[in-house]
Amino acid sequence: MLQTLEREPTDSMHPMIGHPMAHGGPHDASPAASRMPPYGVPGSKGYVENGDRRSMRDNPHKYLLYKPSLSQLMVFLSSGFKELPPGGALLLYMSADGCFSTTKHPQDYGYELGGLATSVKRDAVDSGLSVRGKSSAGYKEPHCLYPGDLYPYTRRPLFIIIDSDNSFVFQHIPRYFGQPLVILMSPQDVPASYQDLQHHGSLFTLFLHSPMTAICYICNVGDVPIHHWERCQNYVDRFVTEASRLVTRCRMDEIEQGIGYIDSSYVQFFGDDFLRTLILRFVFCDVALRLHRGFRGRHQRPRCEPPLPGPELLEHPSLAHIVLQLATALDVRGHFVEGPEGD
Repeated sequence: MLQTLEREPTDSMHPMIGHPMAHGGPHDASPAASRMPPYGVPGSKGYVENGDRRSMRDNPHKYLLYKPSLSQLMVFLSSGFKELPPGGALLLYMSADGCFSTTKHPQDYGYELGGLATSVKRDAVDSGLSVRGKSSAGYKEPHCLYPGDLYPYTRRPLFIIIDSDNSFVFQHIPRYFGQPLVILMSPQDVPASYQDLQHHGSLFTLFLHSPMTAICYICNVGDVPIHHWERCQNYVDRFVTEASRLVTRCRMDEIEQGIGYIDSSYVQFFGDDFLRTLILRFVFCDVALRLHRGFRGRHQRPRCEPPLPGPELLEHPSLAHIVLQLATALDVRGHFVEGPEGD
């Protein structure tokens, strides 16, 4: 994920290429000093007639933390928040095991549904307290990042990515301050046949980094000749272009007709090239897993908050058709549900 947020040193139409971070410790502050308009907007900064966009801005500033304690995480979160320039946004990517709650009837979604486990050792030493005997009723696990811990940071535009088996608890973060807020959440479960593969890295993060690699991963494709890879990558590029068009159309339909509602947070973040790419790859992940025969449970597919439109975007036939065309090109059509065949 770290290299996914780095621009290539050479001019490229694809500014986000790299490899996923192994194990993926929580990070990350990503100030976006200025909003960049979407692709293909004539007269806008960064628009070029042949479709190529030059990467003129610096790479976003980042903090990388591997298995941090809660105190370390909060210190760096606060530092990133403090360093945000005017018009900036904070990107927080967290990959961690879930910290689960036993509360049967939660009333406070900020702290009674659990969160993400953080490292225990440093905080336990610093506090001088034992980590045992914390199961008393009414007390919460102290070595856990709860959704409520992030409420103060919603005073500025905040883009959150949660990759965990307890990711869905973060969908309840409120927008108290009216700032843009988007939360992308990984599936909380994977099919049994893919459990062993999870030890090599997260499937959700792989989709956000390289959708083509992720498709090969879930279809057991281990070897693709480079010329065929490039041909198949064209389908991914077509998907991204079409998904971007549908997002824009949702916004225009909302303005003109009051239908196809898409939350304004997506519209505002869509102007940043990194965040736009993450949103569009999330859409690819959702569509691909929705069509895949192995991912039938609702907890086996990602979620986002605010929800993206269903019929107008996530369930749109044109996106499904492109994914099925890609599956046909890879000769893995049998892994996906019945539908229109690829060309």
